[in-house]
Formats: sequence, C-alpha cells, structure tokens
Amino acid sequence: MASGIFAVLDDIAALMDDVSVAAKVATKKTAGILGDDLAVNAEKASGFISSREIPVLLAITKGSFLNKLIIIPVVLTLNTLLPTLIKIVLILGGFYLAYEGVEKIFAYLFDHEKKESTTKTKENTDQHASEKAKIKSAIFTDFILSIEIIIIALSTVLEASLPVQIATVAIISILATVGVYGIVALIVRMDDVGFKLIKISGNHGFLAAIGRTMVKLLPWVIRSMGVVGTLALILVAGGIFMHQTHFFETFLPNWFPLLREALLGLTGGLLSYLIYESGKRLFVQKQK
Repeated sequence: MASGIFAVLDDIAALMDDVSVAAKVATKKTAGILGDDLAVNAEKASGFISSREIPVLLAITKGSFLNKLIIIPVVLTLNTLLPTLIKIVLILGGFYLAYEGVEKIFAYLFDHEKKESTTKTKENTDQHASEKAKIKSAIFTDFILSIEIIIIALSTVLEASLPVQIATVAIISILATVGVYGIVALIVRMDDVGFKLIKISGNHGFLAAIGRTMVKLLPWVIRSMGVVGTLALILVAGGIFMHQTHFFETFLPNWFPLLREALLGLTGGLLSYLIYESGKRLFVQKQK
C-alpha cells in the first residue's frame, strides 16, 4: 500500500518536472505575442472615467479567463482530430486583427475629428452602452490573441503526453491573463499612485517629484499604447500570415522579419477593410 502511494507521488513529481520544463520553453516562445497582447489590451482598457477603470478591467479579465476556458479544450481536440483546421482558424483570426489595425489607422487619418465629436456625444447620452461595447470589443480581440498564444504554447509540447500538454497550456493561459491585465491595471491607475505619493510626501521632495511625473506621463503613456497597440495588431497578423503559410515563409528573405510582418499585416488588413466596407455599402444600398 505504502509503496503504491510513493509510486503515485513519484509519477506526480515527474509530471510536474516535465510541466515545469515545458512551461519555461512555452513562456519564451509566447513572450513576443504576450508583449503585443499587453500593448493591445492596455489601449483597449483605457479611455474610461477613473471610477470605471477597475470594474471595466475586471469585466475584461473575466472575459479573458472565459475565452481561455473555451479555447483550450477546442484547440486540444482540433489538434488531435483536425490539426489542419487550426491553421485555417489562425489565418482567419489574423485577417480580423489586421482589419482592426488598419481600421484604426484609417479612423485616425480620416475620421479623427468626427470620431472625437461622436464619442463625446455618445459618452454624454449613453455612457453605459458605450462602455459595454468597448468591453465586448476588448474581449473579442483577446479571444483572437488567446488562440494564438495557446496554439504557440501547444506547439512546444506536441511530443509530450496529454497531461503535460493540458498543464502547460493552462499555466501559460493563467500567466497571460493575470500578467497582462495586472500590468494594464498598473498602467491605467498610474495617476492614482502619483497622487498618493504627492499626498504622502506633502507635495515636497523626491517622492512628490515622482508622483507629479507619473501624473503627467499617464496621458502620454495611454496615447503611446494606442500607437503600439495598433502596430501590434498588424505585426501579430503579419506574423500569422508569414509563419502559418508555406508561401510566405520565404517572402522577401532579405528583409528584416518585422518589416515583412508589417507589410503582410498591412496588406491583409487593407484587403479585409476593402472587402468589409464594400460589403457594408452593398448591404446599405439593398436596404434602400
């Protein structure tokens, strides 16, 4: 009896050791996409009034956990039954991310003033509906990025046993959600920390200077996150197109990888944008 218990414990220890090694490798492989995920979600979670920032972040975080609870079993099942379908799903997700990135660029270049005025009107008339729409958009974008993260994590343990695969993708998923949204929370509440430092120090000395700097920097950080988040969407999409298709693996081999990914992402985004806008106009004309 005792020997059986020790054998089980030994098996558990061996499994945890395998999971630990696999999780380290998977974390390194997903580091780039996690950085992009952080930039995208920091931009998505900003722009709310101070009292709503944490509730909104909690709602997005819950949605992110739910996304991963859905994605993990689906990806593991597809990897066993229809591995080719995973690539198709990734590429379709890439087109969505590319479209969103290009749409943000067009909105900034051509509809910037119009967008600002309509946003102010919406905030005054129906702030709750606007907030819900932003949360829904953030959760959907997180869903697409989560698919990429989980598939990359799974790709590092394809030769391992099923328990190791499940444990590895679960660990990466938890780290991605807690780590990303924890840092996002620190960013959007940076001004509150700054005000507390000013209050504690009596608005004098080194701590007060740090506090004032943090308060002044927050708007610049949020704006830069908007730019970085848009670039991240395009680069993630371009990376998907380049690595998930044989045709683009050798595309412009003498170019720097980031430039290749940016070009592919922009091209995919422009195609998606043109198709979507053309379809929308045709639908509107038919309705008339």
